[in-house]
Amino acid sequence: MRNLSATSRVVLSTSFVFTLSAAQLGEPHPNQSPTIQIEDVRRFYALYDGAGGHPSADQLQHYYLDRGSAGLHNLAEARGVTGTAIVAKLDSQPELYADAKRCAAVLPRVRERLNAATRKLVALYPEAILPPITITVGRGKPVAMGSPAAGVIVGLEALCGVQYFDSDLEDRFVHVISHEYVHVQQPQSVTEDPRPTVLEASLMEGAAEFIGEKISGAVANPGIRAEAKGKEIAIETRFVADRKKTDLSDWLFNGTLDKPGDLGYWVGYRIVASYYRHATDKHLAIRKILRMTDSEAFLAESGWHPGIAL
Repeated sequence: MRNLSATSRVVLSTSFVFTLSAAQLGEPHPNQSPTIQIEDVRRFYALYDGAGGHPSADQLQHYYLDRGSAGLHNLAEARGVTGTAIVAKLDSQPELYADAKRCAAVLPRVRERLNAATRKLVALYPEAILPPITITVGRGKPVAMGSPAAGVIVGLEALCGVQYFDSDLEDRFVHVISHEYVHVQQPQSVTEDPRPTVLEASLMEGAAEFIGEKISGAVANPGIRAEAKGKEIAIETRFVADRKKTDLSDWLFNGTLDKPGDLGYWVGYRIVASYYRHATDKHLAIRKILRMTDSEAFLAESGWHPGIAL
């Protein structure tokens, strides 16, 4: 999974690896739902409000970070989230945390809908693993990160600040986290490949958009569709020419907080949708989409071509 690190990779994935494997977690019972942790957010804003919006680095370290969830500790270790780093972001961009309170208000309902989405995932893909989902508060980035062992970790303030995701905040969190949760189902040989081709990375993200839409009701990044409208054949023809490149910068992880970019997500989604549409066994198709490792073979079997009507 690619990392939603800074604004250059503002949508959907991760690059750091935890030591536990999915196999060590054990196979979940189909009726289980993952643990969905939102208490870090409550604790952060209790401290934030009590300090008039200006908690000190020491307060944040000892009363928020040190007492946080396992997901928050993983985020802090992997992405350098400290009390000092949060204060620096609070000082430079105070509106990011003030505005994010509106997103905190929808989290109880988000948790209910994510439970429903993961149950749909298990129905579609009974082999699914169900690691935890943690929604927390960080230093303005990343939007999200994860692994099969640690699950999905989302920065409330970062996701709340993206301008082109769903305007309905509840929908935004449900659709983005569902996309990310699909990534933890994919083979680690795919999600952790240090030098994927444009096609490989686009199919990885396109599969997460396609399956995420099936379980949550919509894709994570609707802005890309608007960006591609009217230019579909030209974009996809250029994609075919670039698909074997390992320089992803024209296609993926090039969005900002106010511009989608990431047209590889859109093309990858369309290739996956074409594959599913042409499959006679839809259950098997879902399994093959999630376990895909040979991108060129998948493309050949998909029936996709530039401008295909779907």
